[in-house]
Parts: sequence; structure tokens; C-alpha cells
Amino acid sequence: MQTLQVDLGERSYPIHIGERLIDRAELFSDRIRGRQVAVVTNETVAPLYLDRLTQTLSDYTVTPVILPDGEEHKNWQTLQLIYDALLGARHDRNTTVIALGGGVIGDMAGYAASSYQRGVDFIQVPTTLLSQVDSSVGGKTGINHPLGKNMIGAFYQPRAVIIDTATLKTLPPRELSAGLAEVIKYGLICDEPFLGWLEANVDRLRALDPVVLTEAIHRSCAAKAKVVNADERESGVRAILNLGHTFGHAIETHMGYGVWLHGEAVSAGTVMALEMSCQLGWITRMERDRAIKLLQRAALPVVPPAQMKPQDFLEHMAVDKKVLDGRLRLVLLRRMGEAVVTGDFPRDVLETTLSASYGAMTEHLGA
Repeated sequence: MQTLQVDLGERSYPIHIGERLIDRAELFSDRIRGRQVAVVTNETVAPLYLDRLTQTLSDYTVTPVILPDGEEHKNWQTLQLIYDALLGARHDRNTTVIALGGGVIGDMAGYAASSYQRGVDFIQVPTTLLSQVDSSVGGKTGINHPLGKNMIGAFYQPRAVIIDTATLKTLPPRELSAGLAEVIKYGLICDEPFLGWLEANVDRLRALDPVVLTEAIHRSCAAKAKVVNADERESGVRAILNLGHTFGHAIETHMGYGVWLHGEAVSAGTVMALEMSCQLGWITRMERDRAIKLLQRAALPVVPPAQMKPQDFLEHMAVDKKVLDGRLRLVLLRRMGEAVVTGDFPRDVLETTLSASYGAMTEHLGA
């Protein structure tokens, strides 16, 4: 087992990474204050891991909360089911909410914990690659709104993140690829040598090689923890973690939540951010294409939806959380391995980016 620390003073917490950690009772008991625990999971994950986790928590009174699976259920109506279960089982302020699942479960369980009786403890047990390397770390919680993704939520840190890498063995290949989009992001924004490592190991990652998976998760979590330590509430540098996300969230919202997986939309959005960085003269075409090839090798989409027009992107991007005082800000690459958050770009460069022919740009690169 490897352990990292998110260093936020009294809100600091460990990230444990290793195989079969779901069975390690001491990792949980060290972080649970009361006698009641609510395990929030979904219909897909529950048959796989709920009984094992419940057995691990046999010293506690466990309330299982099984939600429908999918991004399309990340809303008020599903969130209400968590509150219903907590109140129905008389959970008090000493309860601990445990999120067992992917990013949707982690975001909703965390938001429920942040607001139930004005805040109770929660623990993240992420079971998808995307949630293990990104959404479970850093305290972003929330739900979607029909007009915009993740628009309702709170910054609320977990008491621990317990990453059982063996859960990835039951992850569908499409979900694994979606997680790789966030792994590749870290190389692009803050760790250029990691890009080279990923180019050498992406095939082994897709084959679920446990050694390289653990290394990729560890390096990703270390990169995210470093950024979160510096800027917990995204008032500055933390926004670089959103490379590709402004374009990607527009895709998710326009196409309907759950049609494109989050990582798939981020991948296509990252290609758009790469193209815009190239248009600004910050990275070369060769560097842009290098990153696109890596996304292709991870079996990710690199072309935005054909039915989305530039105006569609602009309408959805206007509701992005990085818009301040009416000004759109984007995460772009100043160079490979260095991202910036900027609203200082010519409008025509954005319009050229939105209307570029991504199919023609990427088809010659191959997988």
C-alpha cells in the first residue's frame, strides 16, 4: 500500500492506494467517529462490492443506499434519496457517509455529507479510474443542473480516500479509457515527463497491468494533491485541473448527461484546447499531434460531436464556472507540461478553434 497526504491543515487527509483495501477495516476505523455508517453506491457497483465493504464495517450499523447508475441521475431527485435514507435510519451528526462508486456517486455522496445536518464526515472509496485519479481527491462535490454541469455543489473534503486498485478489474474498457483522459491531463498541465511515461505504458494501462496502474494512479493523485494544497477553493492555480473541461462540459450538457462519458468529453475538449494553444503559437503542431496520438491510443474520442455548432459551444460555455464578471476564461497550454488559465485571447482565435475540422486534423494520425 502507498499513502499520500492532502495537506490542508485541520482538514488534511490520507489517500491510500493498493489492492484489496476494501477489506482493510483499520483504514476505515481510523477515520470513523460514530457508530453509524451510510454506504452510498449504485446498482452496478453494489452487487460487486457492497457486501465486502459491509463485512469490513461489521463493527458499525450500516445503512446501504443504492442509487440508479449514470450521469443522467446526478440531480436533485437522486440526491433526495440519500437524505431520505439518512433521515429514515435516524443518522445523527456523528454519522459517516461512505461513497462506494465512481465520480457521480462520490460527488453526490459528498454533497449530501456536506449538507446533511450542516455537515457530517465522509470517506471516498472510488471504484473507477476516473474517480481514483481525479474526482475523489480535492473536495469538489455536487450535482448537475439542466443548464450546466456541476453547477450546484460545495467544496467539502473527505476524511480519507481509499483506492482499491483491484476494483478496476470489473471496470468496462470504455470506462477505463475515460479515466485515462484525466491521467493524460496531468502530463499535459504540470508533468511533461509523465507524458513520455504514458506513451511507453498506455498499452499496459489498458491491459490492467497492476504495477503500471498503481504508478499512474499515484502520480496522478500526487499531482492533484499538490495543486489542491496550493489552492483548495479554485481561486487561482487549481483551475488548471480543468484542461479540456470547459469544452467538455459543453459537450456533456448539449448531448445530454450520460451520452458521452465525462472522460470522453474531456478528451475531445482537450483536443480543442490543444488546437487553440497551437493557434496562439504556444505549442507546435507536432506537440499538439503528439498529445492527440496519446488520446487515440487510449481509445478516446478526439473529435467533438458533429451536430455541435460553434454557437452551441458558446451558449453552454457562457454558463461555465470559470466565467468571471461575464468574461470567459479557458485553460490552455503555454507549453507542454505547463497550463495557464486565461481570458486574454482574441475572439477570432476562439471562433477558429470552435469551427476547426477536427476529423480532418486527426484522421491521419492513426491510433
